[in-house]
Amino acid sequence: MSHVGVPRGTVRKRRTLALLTTGVLTIPVLAGCSSGDEEAPRGVAQDIAPTARQAVADGSTVNWAIDALPATFNAFQADADSATTRVTEALLPTLFPMDKAGQPRLNPDYLESAKVIEREPKQVVLYKLNQQAVWSDGREIGAPDFVAQWRALRGKDSAFWTARNSGYERIEKIERGADDLQVRVTFSKPYGDWRSLFSPLYPKEITGSPETFNDGARTTLKNTAGPFVLRGVSKADGTVTLARNPRWWGDKAKLDTLVFRAVAPKDRTKALTDGTVDVADVDPSTADRITLARRDRGGNGQPLTHGPGADVSPAAALYSYAVAHGSDEKAAEAEQAARAKNRKAVLAYAAEQKALRDFAVRKSLEPAYTQLALNGESGPLADDRVRRAVARALDREELARTVLGPLGLPAKPLGSHLALAGQPGYADGSGALGEQNEKEARALLADAGWTRGGALQQPKDTKAGSEAEKKGEKEGEDGADADTGEEKKTTGGAEKEEKAENKDAEKTDKDAEKADKDAEKNEGKADKASRDEEDSAASRDEGLYIVGEDDKPAAHAPAATGTSAVPALAPARHAAFQSAALLRQAAAVLGEDGAVAAQDKQPGGAAGAYAPAGTPAPAPAAAKGQLGKDGKALTLRFVLPSGPGSQSLRTVGDKIAAMLEKIGIGTEITKVPDESYFKDHIASGVYDLALYSWPASAYPATDGRPIYAKPEPATDGSLLVEQNYTRVGTDHIDQLFDRAAGELDEKAARDLMKQADARIWAAAGSIPLYQRPQLVAVDKKLANVGAFGFAAPRYQDIGFKNRQAAGSSADRKK
Repeated sequence: MSHVGVPRGTVRKRRTLALLTTGVLTIPVLAGCSSGDEEAPRGVAQDIAPTARQAVADGSTVNWAIDALPATFNAFQADADSATTRVTEALLPTLFPMDKAGQPRLNPDYLESAKVIEREPKQVVLYKLNQQAVWSDGREIGAPDFVAQWRALRGKDSAFWTARNSGYERIEKIERGADDLQVRVTFSKPYGDWRSLFSPLYPKEITGSPETFNDGARTTLKNTAGPFVLRGVSKADGTVTLARNPRWWGDKAKLDTLVFRAVAPKDRTKALTDGTVDVADVDPSTADRITLARRDRGGNGQPLTHGPGADVSPAAALYSYAVAHGSDEKAAEAEQAARAKNRKAVLAYAAEQKALRDFAVRKSLEPAYTQLALNGESGPLADDRVRRAVARALDREELARTVLGPLGLPAKPLGSHLALAGQPGYADGSGALGEQNEKEARALLADAGWTRGGALQQPKDTKAGSEAEKKGEKEGEDGADADTGEEKKTTGGAEKEEKAENKDAEKTDKDAEKADKDAEKNEGKADKASRDEEDSAASRDEGLYIVGEDDKPAAHAPAATGTSAVPALAPARHAAFQSAALLRQAAAVLGEDGAVAAQDKQPGGAAGAYAPAGTPAPAPAAAKGQLGKDGKALTLRFVLPSGPGSQSLRTVGDKIAAMLEKIGIGTEITKVPDESYFKDHIASGVYDLALYSWPASAYPATDGRPIYAKPEPATDGSLLVEQNYTRVGTDHIDQLFDRAAGELDEKAARDLMKQADARIWAAAGSIPLYQRPQLVAVDKKLANVGAFGFAAPRYQDIGFKNRQAAGSSADRKK
């Protein structure tokens, strides 16, 4: 999985126990806010090797990689996924597919026309169907199919297990028009996104009853109306096989069969090289290998300069040879085995590279964007000032460059939640929040009460004396790390004694800092820079936790414990520094590289050097500037996926953590398996910061509403969040969405969406970062397939260019 995302359009209602803060925003006028010029930027063109149909050969089979077999073939059920969309696009009618610019366009294969014919007293839309359009059983597509789908999706019959009903609940009635080819739809209230309805359109045999709707379309589709029909599904082989539809009235499909094959992202390279698939979304590392394979085509048999063993220096190779043929038989045997294993890996890699020469990487920007989500339900991020501070600390241009720059794609940060660059409704609304400014970010945090000394301050309601100490001990025994909803209390004596101790500690710290600086000068500026870099990385690593790898002994406690006066035998700062310095000097004398061993640069200094009893344990060097309030450090839980295909998200996450560190915000990074990342953390609200993606839409008023709607309390006191997993929303945003959904004037609706987007920016629950890259490995002889961008594929046009022998990829390899 190259990116972790969630499907748009399916409403998964989650319940939590806390109510969202009202989040009143005190910001400038938001309508028309923009951080740049008003000219909408152009989108990136699709890359599909476009070829005229007459230049594409008839026949053959194409194998197309998908992540997994579809959970269901019913696109309106909650567990519908990207594989569901991919398969149903080739089988069922889509009345208004998206074009290259991300706009809905009438599909002439199914419609002759569709338009609003009345606005008063009620909106009426008249569909005129293509007179040749029939289901695969020969029955005409008509009004009964529209009526059955409306009744199933309008939300009045709970027997239908449907995940969404947006727009269908606004329909009052559906009637036959002047003839069987006309469908007249009357709305009870205006609906501007009426083109989103009836796509995909299912036959009445499926939508006509709860039984067939709920179960009949999960594993098969017996009646279809696309260029292909469903031939079969094999769970054993992990394939969904489509065959050319003999009743298709449009342009005949070029392929005999189209096979969607389940291939995990980590197995895509192998599947490409052994001929299992012809088309596959790939990650940047696989794309690089394909590029290198094509570059090395004219290498005249020279050894590859990449892959296994390529980084072995001549000296290392000579040493390996000497050991393998030396007098130490045991060492020689081990070295010979290692050399044989390496030779085998080199040969296998070279064979794979040779096979990859037959592929090309087609790239564009995917119609989806990656965002930083800030969970505003509770904790520091419940304060909109803290959320805005986080947003103002981000260099979004640098983050976009990190992901898109190496791929040669435009690396401009996204400026809208509701449209992507190139779509007609796109406008940069980030000006409602403001550009990156660390100084203003710190000011927002200070206004929210987070200060540099705040982590050392006593909570205002702290009790003095042994009573508090006993309470602290009891909490420690019962597991004080659990969040009880109350501020943690610290131990200590009377307030007067606490102040005196704090003053002494501050004086000691100042003296120690002065001594440290003097010693650092003696060590030289180069060593100082190296140590600072190590300390900074160490301070971030302290908050790094990988689920399933928590069996490390003596794990370091999180930075956000909130207590600072617990008596402890802590390493003294002078002793720690002197120990590290002595280690470096000793390493230099011994001719080593001077690096300090890992155990000698643990937070707190060297083992065996102690300060007097009662001295608070010092924080790591890079955490000295961390902000706090009422004895608690400002630390946020940052959840990231741990899968091999999510490396780019982790890289972006590390950069975000470093940016936040500059303004005094700490992060505790938790890496979790990709399969549980969304369900157990994002949807459940178990995070402060997270990275995930949303697909683009041609209907933002409809599809964006559940994502940014203000969560509502349920009767049991829980919270209904729909798809708003940041738990941040306002009544004003909801009102703008509702007005836009009922606006029949497209320009007016877009203006309302721009206002809503500005409000979403100002609420700072979701910070768009960049449009996701789309990298597709494709057999270089294939035409009209690849990185489609906004546009829906035309499956009937996909095929091999003329003079390419018919057959599957496996046949071609033979």
